[in-house]
Amino acid sequence: MALPLLHRRQLLRLGGLAGLALLGGCDSGAPSQLLYAPGDLPSAWLKTLPKPWRGRPQPSPAAVLAALDKPGMDLLQLSDGWALDAPSDQLAPLGAPHLLAQLAPFAAAPSRLFQAEAAPALAFPWAFSTWVLVLRNRADLARRRPEGWGLLLDPSLKGRLVLPSSPRVVIELVLRQLGLAPEGSWSASAAVAAADPAVLDDPAGLDDPRLPAAIRRLRSQALACDEANGLNLLLAGDADAAVLPARRVLPLLRSDPRLQALLPESGSPLIWSLLLRPAGAAPLPQEWLAEALKPPLLNRLLAKGWVPPLPAQRLAAPLSAWPEPVAQLMLPPPEVLERCTNLAPLSASQRNHWQALWDQAAP
Repeated sequence: MALPLLHRRQLLRLGGLAGLALLGGCDSGAPSQLLYAPGDLPSAWLKTLPKPWRGRPQPSPAAVLAALDKPGMDLLQLSDGWALDAPSDQLAPLGAPHLLAQLAPFAAAPSRLFQAEAAPALAFPWAFSTWVLVLRNRADLARRRPEGWGLLLDPSLKGRLVLPSSPRVVIELVLRQLGLAPEGSWSASAAVAAADPAVLDDPAGLDDPRLPAAIRRLRSQALACDEANGLNLLLAGDADAAVLPARRVLPLLRSDPRLQALLPESGSPLIWSLLLRPAGAAPLPQEWLAEALKPPLLNRLLAKGWVPPLPAQRLAAPLSAWPEPVAQLMLPPPEVLERCTNLAPLSASQRNHWQALWDQAAP
């Protein structure tokens, strides 16, 4: 059965409504609340949250999003995929220009939630990650790194490969396999200069006649499309390779010699961690936010795989403590980062186009 391309979050959001029962008793005298799903904020940072702020874990990102219009919710942690489902009229401008000014230029588009360049910042993009190919005891494949995402098609990986659960991410990887990687207005840096990133055209390669067969071929390689459990499948030996967010594996690369991770030269989609202010929220804890951008907290975040989108010179010293191959996964070289893409929102016609392509390529 074909996976839904872009509506899975909306369906899960309904399940998140159950979590709101715990929030209904909040009154105007309650502390300011930061809502987050398990694993979406580093504990070292949460422990320093100043009073009167309080962290409130929720069962899932769906529950966090469902709390957007509830009283007493003053800051929400969401990935960019979930944040794009938040109605803009229910969000308050971030109001922290000095914090955003510390970030690298490629963080500007996600701070606006990919709205027009003149739009106000609605999110604080405090961390980002690429997707990487993680190999377990496969030095033979690691030596073929120049083949990039084409390694996913190696016959030895059939039934031993875990792919992302997002069809859109899988299609983006196939575009790169075919040499059709999104460029220009779809690149992370160029999106900053685009007049309206929210209405970008589809990549030209999406109409390439080779694409449906290439997607079908990659899907037939997969043991599962489930990055949430991909690392467990890899460590248990059920899979030899998995495409995973770099953040989840970076800490293990220094401690588990069985694992190697590759970011192909053609780049990957980006994943953003965002903090959003609901309309009517309390003022931001700006000093607390700023602590994540400098040592010693910055070093502790990096140790757990959380990488703030700071300029390279700001990250050079803390990353010098990491082996160079791992440091280059945390902050890719400029030419690789240029080929990485933001998954900006799609119009209804674009969603239909991507969905039809995915359905057409069912194994």
